[in-house]
Amino acid sequence: MTKIAVIGANENLGREILSILNENDIKADDIIALEPKAPMGTQVSYGEDEDLDVFNLNDFDLSKADIALVALNTELSKHVITQALNKGVKMIDCSGATSADADVPMIVADLNNQMLDEAKKNVVSVPSAVVTQILKPLSKVNEKYSLKRIVVNAYVSTSFHSKEAMDELFSQTRKIYMNAPLVDDEEIFKKQIAFNVLPQVGSFIGEETDAEWRINAEIKKVLGGNMKVHANLAYVPAFVGIGAFVNAEAALEIDLDDVRHLMQQQKGVVVFDKQVDGGYVSLNDIQGENDIFVSRLRQDLSTLSGFSFWSVADNLRADMAQNAFEVMKLFLKK
Repeated sequence: MTKIAVIGANENLGREILSILNENDIKADDIIALEPKAPMGTQVSYGEDEDLDVFNLNDFDLSKADIALVALNTELSKHVITQALNKGVKMIDCSGATSADADVPMIVADLNNQMLDEAKKNVVSVPSAVVTQILKPLSKVNEKYSLKRIVVNAYVSTSFHSKEAMDELFSQTRKIYMNAPLVDDEEIFKKQIAFNVLPQVGSFIGEETDAEWRINAEIKKVLGGNMKVHANLAYVPAFVGIGAFVNAEAALEIDLDDVRHLMQQQKGVVVFDKQVDGGYVSLNDIQGENDIFVSRLRQDLSTLSGFSFWSVADNLRADMAQNAFEVMKLFLKK
């Protein structure tokens, strides 16, 4: 049977990948859970009834796996992927470590599957959560209308950063209700995140952040061509999920009803759009969901052929773990 390694099994994303594998009836015996410097006896839940032993990545021979999904931070992932290149194991990079590598295709399942043929190093990557959430609804629209410009305003939860960031939000919220000072709980964001919005995601590289730059680069890498992209990201005081307003401009004149129909046809996308109070999907509605939800689809009257929409999804699950699983299935067939 195919052996699947999950590298970073105790990370937020690693746990979601394990959950997706379990829900798709992958047997526990076919899963290898790995974590850097994992102490002996470490375990991670697999479904409701089973636990997996977590092996120390530093001592493990990756050639025992057929495919590995890497869910560590960027620097650790770079090291792991470099070490594994000669082991004969297929790798799926979920960290962005290989996003700038021309020999590593970036895949959104059912959007650019043909790019798997260009995996010269036996490594493929999946884009960041925001990019998957934007491009899946736009996939068939782009095929028909040739999009030329995308503007993204994304509001990301603390899980986009790390478990430690989620803990900081929880701790700050508790302290505010207790009227306690927050000075010792501003380590991750350097400012109060509870009951606040912070217009910085990632570190600054000039006028934009590296996360905003990454969205630009990844959209262009997935779609190819001369796409123009502008991204603005902010952290919001939520634990899970991403909400994004997206403005798209096409080269051809669009039909908004047709755009809606094309989005509805895309696997993994749900259009729920009612022009009434509460007739949209919010961040709180999508935790644990595998789909990307679209609401507020409308014409953008400021351009000749533009439209905008609101998109929400569970960033760990629908945007990352589900896409990684779909890409894994495709990659194993190659």
